[in-house]
Amino acid sequence: MEPKGVVVVPGKIKLVLASLALQLCYAGFHIVSRLALNIGVSKIVYPVYRNIIALLLLGPFAYFIEKKERPPLTFSLLVQFFLLALIGITANQGFYILGLYYASPTFASTMQNSVPAITFIMASALRLEQVSFLRRDGLAKILGTIASVGGATIISLYKGPPLVGGSVSAEEIGADSSEKMLNWTWGCIYLLGHCLSWAGWMVLQAPVLKKYPAKLSLTSFTCFFGLLQFIVIAAFAERDLKHWQIQSGEEVVLILYAGIVSSGIVISLQTWCIQKGGPVFVASFQPVQTVLVAVMAFIIIGDRLYTGGIIGGVFIVAGLYLVLWGKTKERKINSQENEETLKKHLLDGNKKDEECRVGADIP
Repeated sequence: MEPKGVVVVPGKIKLVLASLALQLCYAGFHIVSRLALNIGVSKIVYPVYRNIIALLLLGPFAYFIEKKERPPLTFSLLVQFFLLALIGITANQGFYILGLYYASPTFASTMQNSVPAITFIMASALRLEQVSFLRRDGLAKILGTIASVGGATIISLYKGPPLVGGSVSAEEIGADSSEKMLNWTWGCIYLLGHCLSWAGWMVLQAPVLKKYPAKLSLTSFTCFFGLLQFIVIAAFAERDLKHWQIQSGEEVVLILYAGIVSSGIVISLQTWCIQKGGPVFVASFQPVQTVLVAVMAFIIIGDRLYTGGIIGGVFIVAGLYLVLWGKTKERKINSQENEETLKKHLLDGNKKDEECRVGADIP
């Protein structure tokens, strides 16, 4: 019995609201990161501070919550953690911040919609994902992958005229337009590297989690090694101590958002959403993030929305939903096949028992 005056929110609505909040947090991270770059925060210092905050947040929870269920550490596991950090933290975040610097938050979010398709390609190549070319679910996953990769290629090679945010100025048409276009292309290439790293991280996590199922501890170790790798890079690439100094309160807020919200709250919220609704349900909200980023980027930092991004984005989102539909259909088919196999085994077992009873009755 609920107390009077208390509004009970159904579980499905809670899940939808939490999934929308998750995408809002992700969208905010794109804008916050762009603002940090605009005010001069170093592209190397930013991820270092972000991972320090994330490690300070996750480490204590991982230690106390998973103290009893954490498997013993081995040298082989530490090597795997290091490689996961190299792909999932250092390369992933490094390519992202470089891509964001040369491109825009909207296109960073749009390109991320291709991650499920890229993950599917990698998992299929490593035979972690089964593909049936003769079934609708298999064809959907293949066509979705092609559409997503095609959309990412369109964004990288074709910018097009601005659709939102005003017309092209004479300054942009001038001598420096080719340089801007080159920077934009490099930005898209870096973002593609970010998506490849992210997908590779998820694929390689699967076998490691089987050996080391303590998820929070695995994330903490990965974050720790990623932080060490960024510090080594910074020792060579960012020697100016002025770049390590936080100059304003605005920088503090931006870095804290990146560490607390984007690494702390997002991980907890995403874990809860996946637990309640499954990974397919959570992934289906990814395009919402792209819309939120486009609106926020236009309002807050005056970003333009270009035709090439719209065309490529449509292909990527269509591909995303085809892959998700294929995965959902595949699960249903596998579930039905498993049920039929189980029924068959039970019927066969009953027949054998009946034959044994009949044989025992014969004198």
